Amino acid sequence: MSQDGTTPDKALALRALQMALLGVIGQVGCLTLVIILVAMVAGLWLDNQFQTRPLFTIILVIVSMPITIFLMFRVVLTFAPRIQNLTSKTIGSSEEEEAQGGEHRKDSS
Repeated sequence: MSQDGTTPDKALALRALQMALLGVIGQVGCLTLVIILVAMVAGLWLDNQFQTRPLFTIILVIVSMPITIFLMFRVVLTFAPRIQNLTSKTIGSSEEEEAQGGEHRKDSS
């Protein structure tokens, strides 16, 4: 056991969970940025082509928002089983430690 009371297995599972969450957050952030930037650049280009300065830019940015939200949910739902598995490993190892600690206390009394 380490100084903070965690076993190496629990620490490894916790680290994997943190990295998985960080990966999901990074992907969602990058996906949002890319979609909105593409919509903005396309809108500016269309506005330049048709001489309608803010019209296409505003429309494409507004239309990109629900698309971004839908894709964010898809990314999160794709990663949800992995995160749930890592969470159950982290919580499961905590429950095992508590059960072993409880049995140990019974033996010592």
